[in-house]
Amino acid sequence: MMTTSEARNGLPAVSLAAVPGRRRLTLDLAREIERRGFSGIYCPSMGDGLALCEAIALSTERIHFGTSIVNIYTRHVTEFAHTASFVHEVSRGRFWFGVGVSHAPAHARLGVTVGKPLADIRAFVDELKAVRGVGDLPPIVLATLRDRMIATAAEIGDGMVFANGARSRMGHSLTFAGDKAGDPAFFVGNMIPTVISDDRGLAAARNRKTLSRYALLPNYRNYWKAAGYVEEMEAVEQAVEQGETERIPGLLSDRWLADTTLFGTAAEVREGVERWFDAGIRTPILVPSSAAGNQIKAFEELFAAFDGS
Repeated sequence: MMTTSEARNGLPAVSLAAVPGRRRLTLDLAREIERRGFSGIYCPSMGDGLALCEAIALSTERIHFGTSIVNIYTRHVTEFAHTASFVHEVSRGRFWFGVGVSHAPAHARLGVTVGKPLADIRAFVDELKAVRGVGDLPPIVLATLRDRMIATAAEIGDGMVFANGARSRMGHSLTFAGDKAGDPAFFVGNMIPTVISDDRGLAAARNRKTLSRYALLPNYRNYWKAAGYVEEMEAVEQAVEQGETERIPGLLSDRWLADTTLFGTAAEVREGVERWFDAGIRTPILVPSSAAGNQIKAFEELFAAFDGS
């Protein structure tokens, strides 16, 4: 099995979601991602990322892939165990099962009652491993952001994955994983919003729009405050209190944006990926958007940027 550190010698991983009406096209895209040598495909919680992983398992041959992440409250743990084991087996061990507790708005939308994040994720992993008769389980990757969840991932998981993490904070964060942070068999990833364009202003604006909805979440704001962005996050909180959420993109500084996303020319994005490797993220997961089109356009720009890399 490929260790995650091998990605350093090649291309980053990418995030892929299946949009209704384009699901078969998404599988064609997965095969093209594999053909071009990207190090992995990771499927976010929008839609059914686990179903997409099952399809990728049957549509590709070599590439590693996984959920990044599934919300643990959306299915019974027994159902998760059966499906995760199935995907693990038919993919011949290429699947990483990323799980997490999500956020309060998602819980409210689902109508689920949740407990404390750390206790809930521990209980989920324990129950998942206790399910009998499903076969071998894949490696389990925990969604992480703040220090205590990172330590928990190192204790009970096979990896951890950030989303929209701050590169300048990774040196601090990875210390909470202890020796696991340096273990090439332990997955260390981060989902990075990425826009490739010669017009840096348009690219930056697209990323600001993407991350504005995350700035509405208290857990993210607290994380970014700890990373040194107190002024920006307090301004966001003031805008939320005043019902002026449309102001949020303009409150997110250039320094913060450069620390949490990738944008600009193809060369700038490639250089940015190297900085993420240097920060200790063994699997940078580029989440492509386009300043000039949809997901398909974003992947065209991504492929062109890394063609021949």
